[in-house]
Amino acid sequence: MGKEIVCVVSSCGGHLTEVREFLPVFRDIEHYYILNDVVPLGDDMLKRTFFVSHSERDWKVFLNLLEFYRIFKRYPPTLILSTGAGPAVPAALVGIILGIPTIFVESVCRVTRPSLSGRIMYFLAAHMYYQWPALRKYFPKATYGGPIL
Repeated sequence: MGKEIVCVVSSCGGHLTEVREFLPVFRDIEHYYILNDVVPLGDDMLKRTFFVSHSERDWKVFLNLLEFYRIFKRYPPTLILSTGAGPAVPAALVGIILGIPTIFVESVCRVTRPSLSGRIMYFLAAHMYYQWPALRKYFPKATYGGPIL
């Protein structure tokens, strides 16, 4: 098997804070980030972060598909990791086309009801995790992992 490369896909704000909780797991694995908005970056993110257009369930989702395709073709990851929100779906769709599996973790703030991204990613992600037992009924084939924050 070749070199492992993790692509971390995230909205900015809470989703980025949450997905970065996994950094100890992939710190020693080559990785890069794709974000949907320009934000101040931690030192470890400098020179390894790409930005895609911010879409809100509008035509820019189609632009995101093209943006992810271009990035993944140039810098092919072996795995996509995301906690959401908006960019997770187009990244996973392009990942499916290119044979790149996605791990999706439903956001910790979704305690009793799933997010729209989570409901879609349940069918797109190779592996899905949720953080609260109440979500089991929505994601029967996913894995309960407990809160990460």
